[in-house]
Amino acid sequence: MNALAQVPPDFLHALGALRKAQCRSELRLAEIPAPARLAPFAVALGAEVMAPGPGSGTTPVHGPAAMALAAASGSEDDDDTELATGRFILLHDPEGSAVWDGEFRIVTYIRAQLEPEMGNDEMLGTVAWTWLVEALENHKAPYRAVGGTATRVLSESFGTLSDRPGSIDIELRASWTPASSDVTAHLEAWSDMVCTFAGLPPLPEGVTALPRRRRN
Repeated sequence: MNALAQVPPDFLHALGALRKAQCRSELRLAEIPAPARLAPFAVALGAEVMAPGPGSGTTPVHGPAAMALAAASGSEDDDDTELATGRFILLHDPEGSAVWDGEFRIVTYIRAQLEPEMGNDEMLGTVAWTWLVEALENHKAPYRAVGGTATRVLSESFGTLSDRPGSIDIELRASWTPASSDVTAHLEAWSDMVCTFAGLPPLPEGVTALPRRRRN
């Protein structure tokens, strides 16, 4: 039997919906191995957000994103600077799950470095959660049973690495149940979340980010 014939129609529809998503140009998105034990069917995407090039018209609003852009403005080096990383996993169980309250579940992970002032803010976790909720609502992505945790990670270096400055990262792990297999808006909302964590401002409605122009 053809392996594709064994895939539930709802999951095939969800895969097609993901392909239709129009994610921001700063996001480098690629399929990665999906976890095998969380659900009978799953697909996973990995993402990196790179610093916008000088003259791109996109001005970072917080964190190392702003510093990376300033450094790039005075440098001839065209190497990209990573600002945030994330994973988007879509799970499907045709039998449904009482824990999920549905047949689909979206599981996400986002991590980004923050400037010290923002990283020490006691409301940081609440702010991170607000970014998630607002992104889903802005994209009109219907969901239920949402949950997650926001964690601050402090890194300090010692010994031969003592000259390396300390850093504070924010990690968000969250999951929610989409209302249907039409998950296009969910991936688009998630792409906005990752960019927001990276310090890039949201795009006005109807505006598409211009692709980066590389120097010759």
